[in-house]
Amino acid sequence: MDKKIIKILIVEDSPVVTLILKRIFGSSPEMEVVGTAQNGLEALELIPKVQPDVICTDLHMARMNGLEFTLEVMSKYPRPILVISASVQPEDTYNVFQLLDAGAVDVFPKPRAQSIQDYEMLKQELIAKIKVLSGVAVFTLRRRTKVVGLQIAGGAGEPKSPKSEEPSRDEKHERSHFLTQSSFRKTQNSANPSSLISHSKYQVIAIGASTGGPQALHTILGQLPSNLPVPVICIQHISEGFLQGLVDWLASECKLPVKIATMGDLPQPGTVYFPPERRHLELNSQGKFVYSASPPQSGHRPSVTVTFKSVAHFYGRSAVGVLLTGMGSDGADGMLAISQAGGMTIAQNEASCVVFGMPKEAIALGGAQHILPIGEIAPFLLNRVGGLGLGTRG
Repeated sequence: MDKKIIKILIVEDSPVVTLILKRIFGSSPEMEVVGTAQNGLEALELIPKVQPDVICTDLHMARMNGLEFTLEVMSKYPRPILVISASVQPEDTYNVFQLLDAGAVDVFPKPRAQSIQDYEMLKQELIAKIKVLSGVAVFTLRRRTKVVGLQIAGGAGEPKSPKSEEPSRDEKHERSHFLTQSSFRKTQNSANPSSLISHSKYQVIAIGASTGGPQALHTILGQLPSNLPVPVICIQHISEGFLQGLVDWLASECKLPVKIATMGDLPQPGTVYFPPERRHLELNSQGKFVYSASPPQSGHRPSVTVTFKSVAHFYGRSAVGVLLTGMGSDGADGMLAISQAGGMTIAQNEASCVVFGMPKEAIALGGAQHILPIGEIAPFLLNRVGGLGLGTRG
């Protein structure tokens, strides 16, 4: 049986870039460019006519830029969106995570140099991304009422902060504010202790994610109070160079401090930790963070499974493992290890996943004790872990 052809819409104001992208996608027998547009307004008119499976859009365009376009698409014609731009480099933290929060599934930095020496590698990477995006789930998102200023690649200025209007309850849940570096460290607004359960055996929360993970992590971490009495260890598969941007973005959006784990430190309650790039994150016999350069697991380093297994070994029945949206199987064996050690495990449900790969594998192995929509995971954690009385591990 013939494979379904992936229909692509290109939204790009540069004729040269449009031509290159058409050649790249045209080289794959599984893809067809069904339309091109020079800005978001033109593209919005095309979508119902050409019914693309995937949209590739630039960021900076006249009349309607890529961010505004993404917001409109996700509220009217939800499709997987890949933003291809010179302004989504690793240093463009604000642009990247604003786009992801608006509903884009992924970003792809345009090559900085004009040379085509790496054309073949670029072609294969783009084709691979399109194949992944063609299979992801997307959701209709309510149109945001404000768009924060974009950061131009190479520019010295910072994006504008939104006005200090009090957003509605729904807007607080949906919107990101993308604050400046000076405001990353938020004032710790303690949650009402009476809202937390006062006794629990759990001492750590470990969370793993891949494709769609930044948005999912934002949803969970944004709901956790500053007085959370356990550390949170997160493993997110992310392109090299983007980790610090993810950490900074989440820190600006959460009540908890978010940081890259330091070798030899003990995980502290009320702190969110990520592994460094290109290293597995584990715990030694004293429960302190250690880095490992051992081979990738399931194609990843850092690996969710490596960290989950280490957490299971040290914390035993006092561990909580949460596996979120992502392609592949990383984390499934680790979830099973936490469950077999007597800990609690939660998998994100299929309906709320961008890619139901990693949670599906954990469920199939019998490692997921609870299966929940993304919006229900944080309240569930607070109910079970909330006001934990720290006992002995394992």
